[in-house]
Amino acid sequence: MEIKNKTILITGGGSGIGLEAVKQFIENGCKVIITGRSQNKLDAAKKLYPSINVFNSDVSNEEDSAILLKKVEKLGGIDILYNNAGIITKPKNFGIADEFHFKNAESEISINYLGVIRMNNLFMEMLKTKKESAIINTASILSYVPLNTAPTYSASKAAIRFYTDALRSHLQILKTNVKVFELSPPVVATAMADGINAKSITPEKLVNALVKGIKNNTYKIRVGDTKSIYFLNRFFPNIAWNLINGKDNEKQLQN
Repeated sequence: MEIKNKTILITGGGSGIGLEAVKQFIENGCKVIITGRSQNKLDAAKKLYPSINVFNSDVSNEEDSAILLKKVEKLGGIDILYNNAGIITKPKNFGIADEFHFKNAESEISINYLGVIRMNNLFMEMLKTKKESAIINTASILSYVPLNTAPTYSASKAAIRFYTDALRSHLQILKTNVKVFELSPPVVATAMADGINAKSITPEKLVNALVKGIKNNTYKIRVGDTKSIYFLNRFFPNIAWNLINGKDNEKQLQN
């Protein structure tokens, strides 16, 4: 897929992976629009990359998202929707009654899964009008093997993986020009991964793999350790589980 001169909307684009994506897509000749819930992060991103458009918007908020669609329409629309926004919580008491665990889990599902469906539904007709367009959904290494200290996050990413497969198949059957990519990162060295004791890669390396995958029409983009875990889980699931859920994670649950 050719990405030069395309317009991309990146949710959660104010920091971490999203901000690195801003950099690399600009370098590849894209026009970039970003959204996020933190105005401070959006303002900082705008200072770094003055050419981008920024909108304060929450993918889990129906009204925010509807307003965002109208603003993007006024800019001429988009060719690529990159569903990058996501949150993770690591409850210690999910094995017992815990009001905060439920509320956190509800937020994770609302942003990580339902927010993706909301954005795709809102922008689908716009994307269908383009000669060549794309949706990028962000899954995770944990969509194959769950992290036992982040059960809902893992579940939300497994849901994204199945949903992405179904969406791709559906759009192909309908013979649309919308390509659907699944990005499955390992642990990435961002603030979101603080406290996760695992080997990580840089946002730069991840986004580089994403851009390469899109250009090569690689619909399932498994990066770094995700490739190993994917194959191990198919043939040696116990080994894959132990690699994701080591002794350090067991200690966190016990403390």
